[in-house]
Amino acid sequence: MASKERKFAKRYARMLFNVTGVKKAEEAIQGLTLVSEAIEESKDVRNFFLSPLIDEDERAKAVEVLAEKLGLGEEVKKFLVFLSLKKAIVALPDIIRHYRNIYFEKKRKAKATVITPIKFNGDYEKRLVESLRKITDRDVDIEYVYDPDLIGGIVVKVGSTMFDGSLRGQLRMLKESLSA
Repeated sequence: MASKERKFAKRYARMLFNVTGVKKAEEAIQGLTLVSEAIEESKDVRNFFLSPLIDEDERAKAVEVLAEKLGLGEEVKKFLVFLSLKKAIVALPDIIRHYRNIYFEKKRKAKATVITPIKFNGDYEKRLVESLRKITDRDVDIEYVYDPDLIGGIVVKVGSTMFDGSLRGQLRMLKESLSA
């Protein structure tokens, strides 16, 4: 990804948030994520957005068709056309991340990534959400990542803070304390 697009990702995210506001933010995140996944998964879609052989009008029309098929809102559709014309569509994952951070800050929410070797049952998940809510003093939106290599325990990332309760993490801490 070009550093120029990365540099403007936060600015583009703020620009979109100013248009969508808090009310339409979740819808925008879902729509942008769908497009980002399509670009990531399909080489043809990625090449379409990055190809210098496709003129701006053709690219804008294609983005509008894609937005219609995915059922994206008008604001998101216009934003995607803007990104494609600026050739900044490659920065979409960074834009989504910044946009989500802005949204969570406005809603007083925190995003947590929970890495586990297995899927949780509902009771354990509720306890985890309550614990994270107490720690962060915010509502918590959890994204689960399943890693069978983890052996046991969980790793929780909230913002820049990581809580490592995994067996691997415990063994690493034991090794460090024994070698000290």
